[in-house]
Amino acid sequence: MDNLRQNLKDISSLVVKVGSNVLTDGRGKIDKKIISSLSGQIHALKERGKKVILVTSGAIAAGRWKLGYDKKELTLRQKQAAAAVGQSQLMRFYEDAFFGKGIVTGQVLLTDDGLSDRVRQLNAKNTLLTLLEKDVVPVINENDTVSVEEIQFGDNDRLSALVAQMTGTELLILLTDTQGLMDKDPKDCNDAKRIAVVKEIKEDIECLCGKKGSSFSTGGMISKIRSAKMVTRSGEFAVIADGKEENVLLKILDGKDVGTLFLPYGSKLAGRKRWIAHFQKPKGFITVDSGAAQALVDRGKSLLASGIKSVNGDFSIGDVVVIRDEDGNDFARGQANYCSSDIGKIKGLKTSEIEKTLGKKDYDEIIHRDNMVIF
Repeated sequence: MDNLRQNLKDISSLVVKVGSNVLTDGRGKIDKKIISSLSGQIHALKERGKKVILVTSGAIAAGRWKLGYDKKELTLRQKQAAAAVGQSQLMRFYEDAFFGKGIVTGQVLLTDDGLSDRVRQLNAKNTLLTLLEKDVVPVINENDTVSVEEIQFGDNDRLSALVAQMTGTELLILLTDTQGLMDKDPKDCNDAKRIAVVKEIKEDIECLCGKKGSSFSTGGMISKIRSAKMVTRSGEFAVIADGKEENVLLKILDGKDVGTLFLPYGSKLAGRKRWIAHFQKPKGFITVDSGAAQALVDRGKSLLASGIKSVNGDFSIGDVVVIRDEDGNDFARGQANYCSSDIGKIKGLKTSEIEKTLGKKDYDEIIHRDNMVIF
């Protein structure tokens, strides 16, 4: 286990995500001591030559008190209003803390749907890389005033994983209010123990996760596990750890036994394939026979019409779709060369029969291997 953690010492770039439960005190107010501690640790990492991107929650927590919402459960409209008020206050806390250590910060507000567009994603990537080149620490938050899904479900966990994918960083650290992934729900079981290392995130690991966190957060362990899964199956490391543990970031990068380390188990993906795998929401499903599944997985082939059993969903040319086997297991994603209605007409046919059926044949492949990701 110790040998596995030693790999983290050589990490040159990382994304750190800090959740609302870490940033707030017992009353649910932003704890400036935590922000000061984070800025000090990131300063120390930068002194070691590390490139650090910070993804932060907490805008809603910072704004709810100014609007008099206190601890009550908020509606979506109230959360968006609280985020609008709290975002500037949260950034001021970060700016003051980092400025005291001679570090310039840059605020970046992102939305999930914005990153799904390839051009806008590349623009965001170039902005972040330029900030890092200028020795700036990007401080990223979901644009909660206009985004719906991340306020309700993600608490910036998915966003942090997308940022790590987009920028090609080698490590994602998700800071939360537990020691890491536990073998039982610590809220119900006093004998719950931390899982030190996870080699691959399978169904049994996901089943360990509880529900969403406190009234001040919108994520939970399951969203962190899914974010770690996104990163590790693209060939990078992830760690879930206690954000309030003293010098937790330094301990992780020193290879200490803190948090839960998730090991890479997928091959590193090129930028375009990362976009297909993680940034695009699938518009449909294509079910293939066993022969086609084996050809795609084992022999690196493109998907042809002859191997398709059925098609579900309404999608256009260029949309990302999920490829699944006859048992219903999803094993790949790719960009379709034909729309769903046309695929429905030519499924099971030989490539030579496509033009006769459709009146044209723009491509031999339904999904080309270059536009496909196998999981």
